[in-house]
Amino acid sequence: MSTEFDVPLIIRGEIIESDGIEYGGRRGGVAFRTPDVAAHIAKLPLRTPSMMADLYALRFEDILDFLVALGDRLDVAQNRHIQQAFALSCRTSGLSESILRHHYAHIGAMFDRTEMRAMMERSCGVDYLEGWVDQGPSRFPGLQARTRAFGSRCVHVIAGNAPIVSILTVIRNALTRSDAIIKTPSNDPLTAAAIVRTMAEMAPDHPVTKHITVAYWKGGDERIEQALYDPRGVEKIVAWGGFDSVKHITRYLQPGIDLITQDPKLSGTIIGKEAFADDATLASVARRLALDIGAQNQEGCVSARVIYVESGTDEEGLERANRLGQLTFTALQALPEHLSTPHKAFDQALKSEIDAIRLQDEDFRVFGGRGNEGAVIVSQEDYPVDFSRTLACRVGNIVPIDSVETAVRSVNAYTQTVGIYPEALKTALRDRLAFQGAQRIVSLGGAATMQHNMERQDAIEPVRRMCKWVTEEEADGRQLETLAG
Repeated sequence: MSTEFDVPLIIRGEIIESDGIEYGGRRGGVAFRTPDVAAHIAKLPLRTPSMMADLYALRFEDILDFLVALGDRLDVAQNRHIQQAFALSCRTSGLSESILRHHYAHIGAMFDRTEMRAMMERSCGVDYLEGWVDQGPSRFPGLQARTRAFGSRCVHVIAGNAPIVSILTVIRNALTRSDAIIKTPSNDPLTAAAIVRTMAEMAPDHPVTKHITVAYWKGGDERIEQALYDPRGVEKIVAWGGFDSVKHITRYLQPGIDLITQDPKLSGTIIGKEAFADDATLASVARRLALDIGAQNQEGCVSARVIYVESGTDEEGLERANRLGQLTFTALQALPEHLSTPHKAFDQALKSEIDAIRLQDEDFRVFGGRGNEGAVIVSQEDYPVDFSRTLACRVGNIVPIDSVETAVRSVNAYTQTVGIYPEALKTALRDRLAFQGAQRIVSLGGAATMQHNMERQDAIEPVRRMCKWVTEEEADGRQLETLAG
């Protein structure tokens, strides 16, 4: 096996590469070697909370300086660790090489000083991270209060569907002055390690370096998790991932450990009748819909799967829906390769489902899906395919409807992003969609290509929740004495 697929264990600036054991990657038959975390488990958690004091000797601007300098060293053309992470991800990720190349080429840009400051201002308020903030008058005369946001000792069980998860985890940990143990995933075991290894080479004794650990172990390994998930050393767990990974963690929850979940969701689309105003409008809608289905090869929770279209369900309405399906499939094939390509590991179970419904031409019209190019399935009734929850690999399902009420009723707590056309319809529906459970409502085409902020996800504020919001109160002693009688 090539040594480029050795994954180090990094504990607070210490690089450990010896005594590796082999694990299988999630795709491509590739394997990688990494040290047995169980042999080093005692060193992972920060058992003495006061050891976080060194982070509080730093100003917020000092931490920004550090992160900007780190970002400058993450150029994939120059950084061999990032190059190795890219090479391994090309074997293990669901993203194609051209998409991954774009991601890795822009890692450094994520460490933009202005955007990092804005992220923390929006999520926590820099003043709260820097010191004790007066809370204003109280209903009790003479009572004063000051609040400060403190970082916590966290385990981050991260997802590997895109490198940005590793990047955000490193940035969030530093800016909240937290202590992180990052458990990497089998479909991207090296990106977080590459970033943190660069950090250790740049400033091995810096407090930020000393408060981050990166490790891979197989989820559910009791030798590790039983020892690690202990409130004496871990205060919060930030878990990305599916039911199985979260189930492993919930076994260890107890008072003193806060679980912050960013679990898989499904996203969809609502297109109003205005899309059919003329041929030019329909072509534009199709190109934007192709973005929501195909961007990042539909690997993210934000990607559209089921698309409700107010075309009508009579013969003319079905003709309109089928025309949109054809145009969308054509646009899907024309997406730029840094955004989308035919999937390199098309789900064969999904392929079998597509082949089966192709024979049901009275119920479904299928555009594409012959190979790995993706597909657009157009239902010929107002309901989605029965395998809609497994749509992936650039496969979308257009569902014709007579009224957007049908689409609104389909939204629930499992819905993450809803792309909508036109804007007026988005404005009209946004409150109702939020009531139903939708967590992000965007312009059609913007689901996986644009995001205003990176500190909110799944309708929660994970950055804010990573902090402990501590309040200090000061009361007039004489008033307190009077209460004693």
